[in-house]
Amino acid sequence: METSYQVIDRKTWKRNMHCQIFQNSLEPQYCISLKLDITNFLKMVKKNNYSFTFAFIYAVCKCANEIEEFRYRFLDDEVVLYDTIHTSFTYLDAETELFKFVSVPMQEDMETYI
Repeated sequence: METSYQVIDRKTWKRNMHCQIFQNSLEPQYCISLKLDITNFLKMVKKNNYSFTFAFIYAVCKCANEIEEFRYRFLDDEVVLYDTIHTSFTYLDAETELFKFVSVPMQEDMETYI
């Protein structure tokens, strides 16, 4: 899963002060909670016989990739802006009843991703 990125010049970067807050964190991340009406989304998932889990991960990550600030990462002591952030998640294998760690490259459309 290769992806391209650009190195950010932190001296001129408007978010450098915020970056310094997270730079030394073990896992620099944050979480959000919200109410979301997924009625139409659920109808589309069922109509197309998609996995709800994969469809939802795709939809959330597709939206997140559209926001530049969500594509910044620390890489080798530098801040980089990726063109695309690919997905990684845990998935319960129904046969073994064990969780697996899965990495899936982002795609342009949900059907290809799933």
